[in-house]
This record gives sequence, structure tokens and C-alpha cells, in this order.
Amino acid sequence: MNEILQRLTALLEERKNADPQTSYVAKLYHKGMNNILKKVGEEAVETIIAAKDGSQEDLIYETADLWFHTMVMLAKAGLSAQDVLEELARREGLSGIEEKASRPKD
Repeated sequence: MNEILQRLTALLEERKNADPQTSYVAKLYHKGMNNILKKVGEEAVETIIAAKDGSQEDLIYETADLWFHTMVMLAKAGLSAQDVLEELARREGLSGIEEKASRPKD
């Protein structure tokens, strides 16, 4: 499963130097983080609606869109899916209540 994330991460990095006229991802990068965040928000809403409506096919499709655009957001921020996977691994076996309590307070 991690292989697809690695290939997609490499592609997203490659597209940082692509022409926005010929690459959707390059166009997102060119428009900036705020536009990427709007797209992530749109995809999150569409994923929620798909989950509510109960179509597994739609839920998978919309979740894929959400993950993709989230990966674009991470790449724009200089991060990758690997960073998120490492955080999930760190949390593995921790109670969600314990993990939340261990976060720094603002």
C-alpha cells in the first residue's frame, strides 16, 4: 500500500516544476496554499456527503480525491504522506484520550 503513496509523493514533487498550463497539480501549486486548502475543504465536504448517502463507490472515489488533495497540501508545506504515516506509527497503541492529553496546551 505504501508504494502508491511513494509514487504519488514523487510525482507531486516533480510537478512543482511543471508548467501550470499543462499540469493540474502545478496549477494548484501556482495558485498557492489558500487555493489548495479550499480544494481540500471541498473534497472533505464531498467525502462527508458520500459517507452520509451510503454509496461505497462514491465514498471510495471522494476519499481518494480528499487524500490526493491533502497530499498536495502536504507537499506544498514541504511535508509528505510519510510524515503522516510516521505520526500514526508513533500513536499506535496509545489511547486516543492519552494521546490528546499529551499534546501541548496553547
